[in-house]
Amino acid sequence: MESLFATRLDELADWRGKLDRALTTLGRFLVDHELIDEPGSLALTTLRERLSGDRLVLAFVAEFSRGKSELINAIFFGGTGRRMLPATPGRTTMCPVELFHAPQMPPRLSLLPIETRLRGLSLAELRPRDEPWHHVPLDLDEPELLSRALQAVTRTQRVDVQTATALGFWDEERPDDNPPQDAEGLIEVPAWRHALINYPHPLLRGGLVVLDTPGLNAIGAEPELTLGLLPSAHATVFVLAADAGVTRSDLAIWREQLAEHTTERFVVLNKIDTLCDPLASGDEVQAQIRAQCEKAADILGVPPSRIFALSAREGLAARVAGSAEGLERSRLGEFEQALTESLLPRRRELLARDTRAVFERLRSQALRRIGDRRREFADQLAELRSLRGKSGGKLRLMLRRIDAEQSEFEPCITRLQAVRLVQQRQLQAALAGISNQVLRAEIAAMQSALGARPFKLGGRAAFATLCGRLHDALVTAQRQADEMREMLDASFAQLNADFGLAFARQPAPELQRFTRELDLIEHTYGRYLGLLQAWRLSSPSFMEQFRRMLTAKLRSVFESAGSELELWSRGASSQLEQQLGNRRRSFKQRRDALQRIQSATGELERRIAEVELQDEELQDLQRLLDARLDDILRLTEAPLPADADGMRAASARETA
Repeated sequence: MESLFATRLDELADWRGKLDRALTTLGRFLVDHELIDEPGSLALTTLRERLSGDRLVLAFVAEFSRGKSELINAIFFGGTGRRMLPATPGRTTMCPVELFHAPQMPPRLSLLPIETRLRGLSLAELRPRDEPWHHVPLDLDEPELLSRALQAVTRTQRVDVQTATALGFWDEERPDDNPPQDAEGLIEVPAWRHALINYPHPLLRGGLVVLDTPGLNAIGAEPELTLGLLPSAHATVFVLAADAGVTRSDLAIWREQLAEHTTERFVVLNKIDTLCDPLASGDEVQAQIRAQCEKAADILGVPPSRIFALSAREGLAARVAGSAEGLERSRLGEFEQALTESLLPRRRELLARDTRAVFERLRSQALRRIGDRRREFADQLAELRSLRGKSGGKLRLMLRRIDAEQSEFEPCITRLQAVRLVQQRQLQAALAGISNQVLRAEIAAMQSALGARPFKLGGRAAFATLCGRLHDALVTAQRQADEMREMLDASFAQLNADFGLAFARQPAPELQRFTRELDLIEHTYGRYLGLLQAWRLSSPSFMEQFRRMLTAKLRSVFESAGSELELWSRGASSQLEQQLGNRRRSFKQRRDALQRIQSATGELERRIAEVELQDEELQDLQRLLDARLDDILRLTEAPLPADADGMRAASARETA
């Protein structure tokens, strides 16, 4: 029995596949007919890579023993007829786990030893390396062996206090948060720092990535979880136990890691089956569940509509048994409906919007090229038709006129080269302000401003100053891009007027989205510079990870902004090259045609018919292009198939 979310995710993956195939066909069509330039090809390739590699990341966060792994099994893997992730009483998943599918790699469980934290390297730096990981092949044909292999994520080891402190699981200043010691003074810690499960499940092949994060200590000790993985998730599911409600450790996770997230957040009150009481009526049990939901919503400060009470265990059992009655009793469907309605249409709309943006750019470029060619043919036809009944002297006069026009065009070449030089100088000036050298200098200035003080003391002010200066750098780059666009618009307009060219105006790239990314980085990383997180920053290894991650994140923003500027500039340059090439080709075609007419009787009419046929072929090409583009546009605007059960559920919620 497959979940609604699984069905809708399959439909989203199918839609992405259809769109990718349509864009592949369009790309070949544009290349075959020389209707696309290098920047356009790059934009189309980038879009196709995004469509094929698009991921929907769902992060599940909870303290230990909240039934989080069982919830993941019930929602995504109930159709397999068994548990995918270990889910037994007590602590199960001991380290963060990512479930995904990468077809270029074999099915396997990859485990990163906890000791790698002592090296000060982030997960992003260790992920592409093979050396630090322990790989366990997954036998897809043997479910029992597969289940046994995945049990590895539950492994722990016992270490002394000094090692636990270095690993981030012990802090003398916060004794209440420390794990218990055994009789020998040892502390139980996870054996692994991170686990990656590459598994060809249909949902994972469709682009789903599930992030399973266990416990407050595991989250807090790994800065990349709170600074990278959780903020980048498309939705976060916070799991509580219905019998316990919001405990102190639950509230700590919420306040420190999730309260200020801008992603979609859902709260699940799991294990409602534990509230069943043989001495209480069904109405009394339901009243107790409602009271727990209202209390959780009040404590966490979220709308009651984002609290979902359910039983993951009953939901999984019902899916495995194919029991619709059991599934309804588990109340899992309402949560799945909310996930489906909140995430999938929005994800599809974002992909469709990006597709339409590239699509409009390709349409404009292709139609401009077809229009330029048709104008050339129109000029040639007018010239050729004027030669009917004319003498050989008239042909020689026309040849001299072409030579004169070509000579008159030479100053245009010089002006085009001058425009290109000015454009390159302006581009280099804009790129220089957001280069890696500038970024390194600004980060060094922040560290210098801190001097010998620990980063946690005065760190927030220094970090705010850094972000302010980087924000100013992006604003300056946007202003310089606008100035370049104004220069090109003015130059193109003058060249069009003086030489009959057909340059089209191009809007400057919008760098505002990179300033928004910078604002998000400032918000996310700035939280770690307050008093609540000061104790973590006192750890040298944690501090080194924090610094490296911050630098890598800022570099990614600035490099992306620079790439956007360069791609836009190359698009403008391609217009220069195209217009210059078109005019030179036109001169050559006209001269060759007149010379053939001069040497062969009857060549004039054949050449006129030839140009007329070429123009008709261009008209057919434009109609074919319009049809292909309209097909893609309809595909991006087509709604997801309606689900009758989902519509009824939504209607019932509105009525209630």
